[in-house]
Amino acid sequence: MAEDKSGNIMRQLKIDKLVINCCVGESGDRLTRAAKVLEQLTDKKPVFSKARYTVRSFGIRRNEKIAVHVTVRGFKAQEILDRALKVKEYELKKKNFADTGCFGFGINEHIDLGLKYDPSTGIFGMDFYVILIRPGYRVARRKIKPAKIGKGHRVTKADAMAWFQQKYEGIIM
Repeated sequence: MAEDKSGNIMRQLKIDKLVINCCVGESGDRLTRAAKVLEQLTDKKPVFSKARYTVRSFGIRRNEKIAVHVTVRGFKAQEILDRALKVKEYELKKKNFADTGCFGFGINEHIDLGLKYDPSTGIFGMDFYVILIRPGYRVARRKIKPAKIGKGHRVTKADAMAWFQQKYEGIIM
């Protein structure tokens, strides 16, 4: 009864979006420089994130801009992900994968991605988060007659790990 579904084009995984986050922990000049780095990397205008509440030990206040992030889709997302995974040497931990079939990882220095080092900018680390989907996920997002994605069609942790190993010949530790 168990059929091989790997040949079905509706079951193939693809990258929906890549979210790159750079948390500086303070507003001001360092945050603007981090935004410049993200804009240089993605050619898109980054969005600033605010602190949800005040943490005195960290020196941040509620609604203070502390991070910057950008969402990339399509071919550009694949291109940036390739460069970021090359920095990680195509090795991810099992805990990097979420139950929803997404995965994320971080790098310590943005210059490893091929960007030129500028002493006035400095060096920033950033987090990469990849959302994987299958064809047909629009059904849940459309305005007219939205429906739920069936349990068998959802992306699982095992699916994401298998996709990563097959597409990038990655190693999961």
